[in-house]
Amino acid sequence: MGLAGAPRPRAAWNRPRSGEFDQPRQGPTVQRERSARPGPKGRPGRYLPLVVCFDLLGLGLPGWFVLRTDGQPRALAGAAAAALVWSGVRAARGRYAIGAAGRSPGALTATGDWLLLIGVLAVLWTVADASIDPATAVVALIPGLLATTALSGIRQLPRPGRRRTVRRVLVVGEAAGVDRAVRLLGSRSDHGYLVVAVVPVGTAALTCEAPVPGRLAPTPADDDASTVLGAAFAHEADLALVVPGPQLGEERLRQLSWGLHDGGLDLSVLSHLSEIAADRVRPSSAAGLTLLHIVPPLRRGLQPVLKAAVDRTGAAAGLLVLTPLLLLLAVAVRLTSAGPVFHRQIRHGQHNQPFTMWKFRTMVADAERHKAQLATANENDGPMFKMRRDPRVTRIGRLLRRSSLDELPQLFNVLRGDMSLVGPRPPLPDEVSRYDERELRRLAVKPGLTGLWQVSGRSDLSWQETVSLDLWYVDNWSVATDMGLMARTLRAVTDGRGAY
Repeated sequence: MGLAGAPRPRAAWNRPRSGEFDQPRQGPTVQRERSARPGPKGRPGRYLPLVVCFDLLGLGLPGWFVLRTDGQPRALAGAAAAALVWSGVRAARGRYAIGAAGRSPGALTATGDWLLLIGVLAVLWTVADASIDPATAVVALIPGLLATTALSGIRQLPRPGRRRTVRRVLVVGEAAGVDRAVRLLGSRSDHGYLVVAVVPVGTAALTCEAPVPGRLAPTPADDDASTVLGAAFAHEADLALVVPGPQLGEERLRQLSWGLHDGGLDLSVLSHLSEIAADRVRPSSAAGLTLLHIVPPLRRGLQPVLKAAVDRTGAAAGLLVLTPLLLLLAVAVRLTSAGPVFHRQIRHGQHNQPFTMWKFRTMVADAERHKAQLATANENDGPMFKMRRDPRVTRIGRLLRRSSLDELPQLFNVLRGDMSLVGPRPPLPDEVSRYDERELRRLAVKPGLTGLWQVSGRSDLSWQETVSLDLWYVDNWSVATDMGLMARTLRAVTDGRGAY
């Protein structure tokens, strides 16, 4: 069975439509933001001028300051030339293109951009016979290069609640696959897909509450494409998301794609792979087959070495700079409640190895003895214990937790190599004992002082949301991503939401 509808030209799908085909929205999957519609293809994002300005100023201002402080002649001209060349290099290498603008190029690719910049500047200085010392000029570029790499890392991270262009999606497939796709797309807001309707294959019942304007027969039919096109027209969908299955196999999917494309409707095919950043997917073809090559996560090579160096250097510098604050907090904890200044706790780290984690004590000294009595008050839906108004927390402890200052002693753990500056939170042994195989993968990397959990809501996140964010980080981290997370952590700590 299906809806009658003739294929329409592509231009018609992007025009606003109203009237007899307007349908009321239903269910949780259709309550998300509708403010933006996809614009013409190739249109740059609204953020692009800001990114270009950041590249120009982020490299030019620090460069000018360093050159001027060192007494170099023509400091302003040299810094301006370097900034313009840097922006030109990034444009030439496609960093401002639509497909790349929202993704981090990664540390290795960024290093290639840096080397190309230095090479171009070396040629220009040779031709112009500039009097600026090349060694000083290279040093002057480092702050700006790090800043632009951090910005790339920030743009790559998944951000719940982020406003973006919304694509109105019609999900097509067998009932089980449709329910799963609608449930997952509706459970998170860190993407730009809004499910407006579904077209199931067969007569099986659905559990999702999305509108069902039509169904496809269990076997291929001549009206497959017209049914989907009619449903898309009725609900103003601009993308058909097809979930392959036994009743929607290769040949039927090929025929359906021809009809949808002829009718001007975009088509995406849902892969069974999940939590994989787009930068790790390399499409190719062989013998008529479409292949998706998945680049393995970073486990060895230059980036892990660079991450370890940044961790140790950053922890040492942080301890040195924050020593007065650490002493002040230690005195505050000691004077406001009875008990030790530090709370030492066994946590599990990379490869499930236990270690002793340090933090400022924020609870009464015998807090662990009372934990069992509060088990029924646990507000977390997973193995992690969280309670918004935990009676064991001291007054100074609430302040330390809200500002995350209680975590600062973990810089010693980072310096020792037990933890990293960025990574999943280290779990307790009793939590790990209840992990399934999926959750155990959180321990494939070192736990972190900060991470996606902290910049995305902290304790306000559900357990499954926390696990999903951690798994995304485990498989898709890069040095650029870490820099972006550290830059966003300051805002999260200042905000204080989800910290208790």
